[in-house]
Amino acid sequence: MMPYILLQIVVMPVVAALIIFLTRYKLGRKAGWIAAISLLYTSALLCIVGGRVYQGAIIFEQYPVAPIVNFNLWADGLSIPVALIMNLCCLVLALYSIHYVDHRIEAIYGEVDERTWLMYYTRFFFLFPFFATGFMGIAFSTNLIAMYFFMELLTIIPLYFIMAQFGYSDYIERYKVALMCLFWGIAGATLFLFGILLAYTRMGSFEIADLRTLSGNPVITLVILFMLLGLFFKLAVFPFHVWMPWVHAEHPTCIAGLLAVYANIAAYVMVRVLILPLRDDIKVFGIPIMAAALLTMVYGSLLTLAQTDVKRFAACSTISQISYSVLGLGALTVIGIEGGIFYFLSHIMGKAILFSTAGILVYVTGTRDMTKMGGLVAKMPLTTALWFLGAMILSALPPLSGFTAEWILFTGVFTFGIPAFPLGRLIAILSLFAVLLTAVYSFTAGKRIFFGPLNPELAHNTGIKDPPLTMSIPLLIIAVVSFILAVYPRFIINLLHSVIGPALGGVI
Repeated sequence: MMPYILLQIVVMPVVAALIIFLTRYKLGRKAGWIAAISLLYTSALLCIVGGRVYQGAIIFEQYPVAPIVNFNLWADGLSIPVALIMNLCCLVLALYSIHYVDHRIEAIYGEVDERTWLMYYTRFFFLFPFFATGFMGIAFSTNLIAMYFFMELLTIIPLYFIMAQFGYSDYIERYKVALMCLFWGIAGATLFLFGILLAYTRMGSFEIADLRTLSGNPVITLVILFMLLGLFFKLAVFPFHVWMPWVHAEHPTCIAGLLAVYANIAAYVMVRVLILPLRDDIKVFGIPIMAAALLTMVYGSLLTLAQTDVKRFAACSTISQISYSVLGLGALTVIGIEGGIFYFLSHIMGKAILFSTAGILVYVTGTRDMTKMGGLVAKMPLTTALWFLGAMILSALPPLSGFTAEWILFTGVFTFGIPAFPLGRLIAILSLFAVLLTAVYSFTAGKRIFFGPLNPELAHNTGIKDPPLTMSIPLLIIAVVSFILAVYPRFIINLLHSVIGPALGGVI
């Protein structure tokens, strides 16, 4: 195998970012392609690693930094599928951004000279690759401090500056929302850090693998509580969801798709850091986690139904849909956890399509108000198809991955029994009804936007048409991947089960 392959996967996007920064006035429009090519390369490396891991190998690379802090990287059946799908989303949204960022610069800054345009365009693609590095670092880290560092890398570097410079709304509003994003991100990461430091005082190590030595220790409940609360901030679990509608809706659309990854990745962290090493100690949190998930599902769905702004609609739906993963994890069964992670991966694909389609609508119509759209199917047939593909994934309709993921998730919730029965079973049954709300709001919004009479204000606008192929084809690729995972889920499930099954000893 290629040497330092995991390190390359983590570092290569930053290398691309530095190349873009150092040659920004020479690269021009090629900056977006440099970012995309680096992600295509790391995707190829991930496929190589995935093949090896599927055959039973575990890839481990050691990079000591200090006696108790290291950047060791570990690829197994849990981290590889998560990393691969996240990297695919980064690649697709990088390609989507090449034309989209041009539009955002024009919309925000108007007609500017070439040098100013290049400054903003290359600045975006300098910041964009840090997302991929952060995601890969979280997926492969074996050290809690390293994982915290990568979580903060996502918050401090790209999210704030991209929101402030390329977001929607006016100048002042953009910076307000950017600060909201920064503060809520830091708040969640700080609570997570408190849990890390408390654990260190008892085990004298920051290694994730050493957390199991705390099992049964009186302090472990506080450690789990701090970490769980920190992750709930990221997951936008009620009442820690306040940041999501503002930040998610006001970010540039191509970044909003990555924000869905940023929020969902906390589900992976929950499994890696809390559930697998502390399986017995986290049982007491199972029912509260499921109850919080149910409350968030229903609240998020009702909030989404009330929206008429297409970007805020997509943002509010994320609040509800993330919680399906949380429900599966809270059930604390092997299949439930595997279904929760599978749903996380399906959700970020569906949300990348839906958010990007919302961006296309704003891009071509010049409005975010869904009530001012209508009848767009005649002018934008490909965009219509993309919207409903995203809606099908998120609504768990066959033959796309959302259906398979939710089937596995709810099988895990019901099959092996739930602690505190019948309360846990009641929560699970009510959650099934919440699934219907997703289909209602996704397809109702699609009907409002694309069918019915065409708004007279848009009828004679020749600019209303499907976007360039560099924006639409990458989204279709995600839909194809979703279809493949729906009809052949064994690849991901076998990988996940190779780690989760033995760690939990079957069924909890």
